[in-house]
Amino acid sequence: MFTPEVFAAILPEILILALGMLILIVEPFWKAEKRRNVGWLTAVGLFAAILVSLFYGQPGDPVSVLGGMIRFDWLGFFFKILFMFAAAVTALLLMNHETVGQRGEAYLLLLASLMGMNLMSVSADLVMLYLSIETASIPLYVLAGFMVADKRSTEAGFKYLLFGVLASTIMLYGFSLVFGFAGTTDIYMLAEMLSAGDLPLMLVFGVLGLILVGLGFKVSMVPFHFWAPDVYEGSPIPVAGFLSTASKAAGFSVLVRLFFVAFAFEGMPEYAHSWAWTLAVLSAVTMTVGNLLALPQKNLKRLLAFSSIAHAGYVLIGVVAFNQLGAASVVFYLAAYLLTNLLAFGIVMAFSHATGMETLEDFAGMSRRNPLLALMMLAAFLSLAGMPPFGGFVAKVFVFAAGVQSGYTWLVVVGIINSIIGVYYYLNAMKFVYLYRLPGEDEEKHPLPLLKSYVFALGILTLGVILVGTVFAPWFGWSDAAALNLF
Repeated sequence: MFTPEVFAAILPEILILALGMLILIVEPFWKAEKRRNVGWLTAVGLFAAILVSLFYGQPGDPVSVLGGMIRFDWLGFFFKILFMFAAAVTALLLMNHETVGQRGEAYLLLLASLMGMNLMSVSADLVMLYLSIETASIPLYVLAGFMVADKRSTEAGFKYLLFGVLASTIMLYGFSLVFGFAGTTDIYMLAEMLSAGDLPLMLVFGVLGLILVGLGFKVSMVPFHFWAPDVYEGSPIPVAGFLSTASKAAGFSVLVRLFFVAFAFEGMPEYAHSWAWTLAVLSAVTMTVGNLLALPQKNLKRLLAFSSIAHAGYVLIGVVAFNQLGAASVVFYLAAYLLTNLLAFGIVMAFSHATGMETLEDFAGMSRRNPLLALMMLAAFLSLAGMPPFGGFVAKVFVFAAGVQSGYTWLVVVGIINSIIGVYYYLNAMKFVYLYRLPGEDEEKHPLPLLKSYVFALGILTLGVILVGTVFAPWFGWSDAAALNLF
């Protein structure tokens, strides 16, 4: 029955679908030179959808709707708002891309992927979960290889597709084993059966490994990270930013719900400790590999790709903690990271749009060519490095506190050491911006103009990074309320 509660549960998806239909109707009537305005339409439509959802789509007590396929709770709602915000900012950055910006189908693919991510965050059934993962992934395969005349983009799309299909197949096999042995695909029913000891534990751990392959690919966790640097480098820059933020956050939203609910091993702490220890080792390896491989990078997109891998390791500390603070810290970290990394990729996009360049040496003298853009880049990179007073610092404090609270002090020490390594290559990038000069030292003759869409998008993101780091209590309160639904 289509009750008001069901309507509220899928209100964001209804609004996204309506926006997509509006784009399909309006875009063909615009002249080619005006079709970049589809970016404004998409962004404004998504911001409006966020406001409508905040007023009319807020959940009450957690409840399953649509036959148990969707869980209507604050955790999923929080992630939906994050994903829609990321998509709106991506549309603003995408509209001035010389190849993709005037293609209406690119925005439709973005909305299709957004729909899948929203459903990923609220899936309470493995069938719905798998369908939503594929709905989110397939449009991103196309967007990564959208620039068919660019060999790097074609390679990025093909590599992303191959790795994605392989990881998805392995994960689907794990889901099929769950159904074969348990007779259900309901995540919350699986939790009850596991707590009652109705499932063989060896099977459960085997299935966990298979599922972790698929989710590890989504969040670019080592050793499933090989695709990320090449895909980020070859994709259109706004698409790479969306991949590194919203797509990663969607993967973690699934990881948190599965491991905190379906595979919580309630009443069996020794088994919960076993999988937590496995994730702890993967966390340490992921952050270490990501940071060490970021050190020699000369291309800024590849540097941000390896940085993204390292941040997946930091987020895993909150998952490993397996308590309310851990879950809240994961949600908060993903929000801060989404703002920060979108800002970093947006700056690369703005710089590349004006100069056509994206290596570190090309950023020499940028502080004199556009002081505002340089300050925004400084805020983004200091936040990524975990420096106060920006959002990245507070986010790391919370995940490290969750790790210490759960007894994983050694993992927190590894995280702190890796954070110090990260500070080096982030500040090394800023060295080119502030200390180096253009050849001939004629920066005044080569200004970096910022288009209105870039000013608007980057301004919102910079403000968000600062607010999350300074006035963090409300943001963490919302994160804690979202995490509370898991316990």
